[in-house]
Amino acid sequence: MEQIIDNVKKVKVSSRGLSTTDDNTRKSMLLRLAKGLKENAQFLFAENEKDVSSAKENGLKESILHRLIFSQEKLDSAVAGLEMLATLADPLGKIKERRLLDEDMLLEKVTVPIGVIGMIFEARPDAMIQIIGLALRTGNGIILKGGKEAKYSNEAILKVVQESLDGAPWLLLLSTHSDVDAILKMDKDIDLLIPRGSNAFVRYVMDNTHIPVLGHADGICAIYVDKEADLAKAVRIVFDSKTQYPAACNAVETLLVHTSVAKEFLPLIKAEFDKAHVIMVGDEETRKLIECEKSCEDDYHTEFLDLKLAVKVVSSIEEALEHIAEHGSHHTDAIITEDREAKLQFFANVDSADVFCNVSTRFADGFRFGLGAEVGISTSKIHARGPVGLDGLTTTKWLISGNGNIVADYSGANARKFIHKDLLNA
Repeated sequence: MEQIIDNVKKVKVSSRGLSTTDDNTRKSMLLRLAKGLKENAQFLFAENEKDVSSAKENGLKESILHRLIFSQEKLDSAVAGLEMLATLADPLGKIKERRLLDEDMLLEKVTVPIGVIGMIFEARPDAMIQIIGLALRTGNGIILKGGKEAKYSNEAILKVVQESLDGAPWLLLLSTHSDVDAILKMDKDIDLLIPRGSNAFVRYVMDNTHIPVLGHADGICAIYVDKEADLAKAVRIVFDSKTQYPAACNAVETLLVHTSVAKEFLPLIKAEFDKAHVIMVGDEETRKLIECEKSCEDDYHTEFLDLKLAVKVVSSIEEALEHIAEHGSHHTDAIITEDREAKLQFFANVDSADVFCNVSTRFADGFRFGLGAEVGISTSKIHARGPVGLDGLTTTKWLISGNGNIVADYSGANARKFIHKDLLNA
């Protein structure tokens, strides 16, 4: 316990130094890390294979196994994310507001690092690289706790990071659940916690800490195929949303189909899903049109993270909206339609972090958004929402530059008047 506290305090001290480095220094560090990862690819793959073999022996779920595997493709994507981060504008020192309070008194609101961030994430080695890259680019210290299933992979990545970045003293990797319980109590040294996992786990973290928590919970994503949908387009989008990477939090889990197109559309999508071995479960109306297993209420509240999908036929867009409001997780939901009014109604009424029209739900991703990478997709409404990239890992401070100004001069019968002139939007 004492060792963990000491290590976290060292990260906090080191993060202060990182926060004051210039833009070019942090860009250079990102590129050095990308180079180190590429040069040590075979070492990383070998260590990951230890985790994968152990996971298979222990009978871990396929969804976890998919996330755990660190392939050349995932390494290439992670490296591309780091290289993209190095091309993006400096997230620190951005002037968000600039206002002249008086002729000789200037107020500015600028972006700064949050400080020390604690990230608890699932068994995804590539996610660890993204998180480290984002912390580095934003000048934040980072404390990581990955899934125990990725022990060797995480330790290997840590080794490469430390060798590439002069020890990376602003980074700490935790190893046990007791370490997590310890950091939950360190509200004086850790500024933000980002837990990724089940709703139950996120709630556990929130209930057991005074540290602000940015929640990343289940992805119960829905697609609604509207009565004005282009059905060929709908088949491609729904198929991609389910099968491109079914273990992802932005994969579709619920398919809602308007009754007027269900008879034509459902056989089309089933034919494609059958080729990919996707299991469909549906309500009575669905089962009248295609052969599939019967759904239950829990299916529409389930993040399958697998080749499985819950289907429901609805009579109107209003019924689809009601279903999403009742069963969704405020993550990512999409409508497929050629009707502009239906799109606008869906956009206005779906209360999710990401709301799409005529695209796959799999586009809900920091890299695809051009953010470089993400620490997760926040379903919170405060501070950051949706893919959390650079902006989500910064906060702001107010700066005033004056010339001996005092409040007494602006009070009383002969008080000076504030100018309050907006200089950014003038």
